[in-house]
Amino acid sequence: MEKEFCRVRSAKDIAISVSLVIIGGVSIALPTATSINILGFFLIFAGIILFLMLKTGYKDTASCEKYQKSEHFFAQSMRDTMSKALAKPENLDLKEEDKGNGLRLDIFYSKSTGKAYLQLFEYVPYKYEPCSRQVECEISKISKIL
Repeated sequence: MEKEFCRVRSAKDIAISVSLVIIGGVSIALPTATSINILGFFLIFAGIILFLMLKTGYKDTASCEKYQKSEHFFAQSMRDTMSKALAKPENLDLKEEDKGNGLRLDIFYSKSTGKAYLQLFEYVPYKYEPCSRQVECEISKISKIL
């Protein structure tokens, strides 16, 4: 069964947004120059916008477990090699990474559960389409590529 992941706010996203709002509020509250007050308003505005827009975490829609995502890009000519390597994820070789963008390897991993899910995507004009099934493995087997 394929896992489905949706984007959610991580604790890091919330911490960044809240810290920007607090720093902006403090800079407005202190008796400083007008330029510092304008900067404070900008920081508050940026913190609110980031809170509404920034979602870097992922959640499994079925079990509600939180995951992180790692993406690796490869040339289209590596498709057969990468498809075979997914059978044994510990043998994945990232030497050819960033020599093209025809293939994308998505890795969703959770350090708390120790699970990772790998899937290979192929670039079809304007979007990436799955070209392999989703592979589940232990995070300890792929720790060298994370």
